[in-house]
Amino acid sequence: MALFNFGKKKEEEKKAPVCCCGSEAAAEERTGCCCGAPVEGICCVKVLGAGCKTCHEQYENAQAAVKAMGLNLEVEYITDMEKVMGYGVMSMPAIVVNEKVVSMGKLLKAADVENLLRKLSD
Repeated sequence: MALFNFGKKKEEEKKAPVCCCGSEAAAEERTGCCCGAPVEGICCVKVLGAGCKTCHEQYENAQAAVKAMGLNLEVEYITDMEKVMGYGVMSMPAIVVNEKVVSMGKLLKAADVENLLRKLSD
């Protein structure tokens, strides 16, 4: 066993992006769900924000709504402005479900988020 490997580069492990629904998919393959799978129900919930108190509260409310509905998914909180602008969102907080913006510019209570998710899952 050599202590030093001079002149040898470590091989970088390149992994495909992992979707929030657990599958691996390249970003270019997105249609409907972020993993490219046909959407039946809710598979992805994201809160877009600037990291402010209101946006963080929206994230907590979205988490509470997902938990109350018994959905087995994790709410993603995105504060990277380049990614936020990629969704075409100009006012925050915003909620994205299955890669579609469903609310922006207002703080929804957990019950309101739950009602919104129920409408979208029908």
